[in-house]
Amino acid sequence: MDRPQQYRFHQGDRTLPFVAAEYEARLARLRADMATAGVDACVFTSMHNVAYYSGFLYCAFGRPYALVVTPTDGVTLSAGIDAAQPWRRSHGDNITYTDWQRNNYWRAIQSVTGSGKVIGFEGDHLSITQKGLLDEFLSPKVCVDVAPATMRQRMHKSAAELDLIRAGANVADVGGYAIKDAIQVGVREIDVAMAGRDAMELEIAKRFPNSEIRDSWVWFQSGINTDGAHNPVTARKLQHGDILSLNTFPMISGYYTALERTMFVGEVDDASRKIWEANVAAHEFGMSLLVPGAKCSDITHKINDFFTERDLLQYRTFGYGHSFGILSHYYGREAGLELREDIDTVLEAGMVISMEPMLTIGEGAAGAGGYREHDILIINEDGNENITGYPFGPDFNVVG
Repeated sequence: MDRPQQYRFHQGDRTLPFVAAEYEARLARLRADMATAGVDACVFTSMHNVAYYSGFLYCAFGRPYALVVTPTDGVTLSAGIDAAQPWRRSHGDNITYTDWQRNNYWRAIQSVTGSGKVIGFEGDHLSITQKGLLDEFLSPKVCVDVAPATMRQRMHKSAAELDLIRAGANVADVGGYAIKDAIQVGVREIDVAMAGRDAMELEIAKRFPNSEIRDSWVWFQSGINTDGAHNPVTARKLQHGDILSLNTFPMISGYYTALERTMFVGEVDDASRKIWEANVAAHEFGMSLLVPGAKCSDITHKINDFFTERDLLQYRTFGYGHSFGILSHYYGREAGLELREDIDTVLEAGMVISMEPMLTIGEGAAGAGGYREHDILIINEDGNENITGYPFGPDFNVVG
């Protein structure tokens, strides 16, 4: 039997998150950057860039995947275990590499790039081992790190992306209301989280029936578990007076959105209310600063001053917001658009960014717990558009 190093297996109808013109526009901008930098071919290996330029969101499971972009072609490289699914979900060509022989993945990539070329790669993703194999199999004339340029491109959303992100924010709200309805004394965190996740996945299936339903999740924390923003769900049972943290994260075709709210079970004590209301005020103030022309670092310093005036800055543990798009908890962070002291990016129309101040008060102190609000805003020519609908603050979120 002839067992090839690679082959093409294309069957079924192609279904992508966006029309072909959207991907062609992205590739045109990429190719313009490639020409400026003298890059002959880009070898993308990250989930976010493969998905951004082709539509295909891979599931690695220990295997390497790629998208190769040249001045004329775009080809995804996938493992045989996925059969034709990568082609059905890709814009452009797809090659399946086999595992009969070690490193057929790189032989398949070389069949597209050729040898001795200027190769663009992602310096923030490609491992040392895989970079060595790139050098061995492609024999590049030189390698150029294209990750910063592609991140800058992803930070500016198209109209089609903005529509999808708006839909994602709506789905996050659906999950939030389902969580609110599920909260009561004695219920476990995991039970509440499942209610929110199920509601979101059903909503995604209704709104996007041709999409892949995958990767949506909920972090729902109570009591001491609220002290960190990314603390995982447990089986802790809710108690009267608990502080709660609601976090819904729907995923639609690789695009992440989020809703995060502080809540209390039954009642909120005076000390907790005071901290909560201060964080809500910072949240509202911060959203007012998200306008075109504002610098991320300047916004951060202004919110720092707001908390300093209230003797609360020492309880802040991370930045005040970040970009949205093709990203998740395990891929795609657009670090150039974050509200931190060391980020000087200027906000422009078409960017999407969150406002999410959080204060954490340690156990044993009055008002102990983590307080966090989170809205997603689209920067436009006139200011911003808040696409999060679920209410924040004590008036709505003392429940159960």
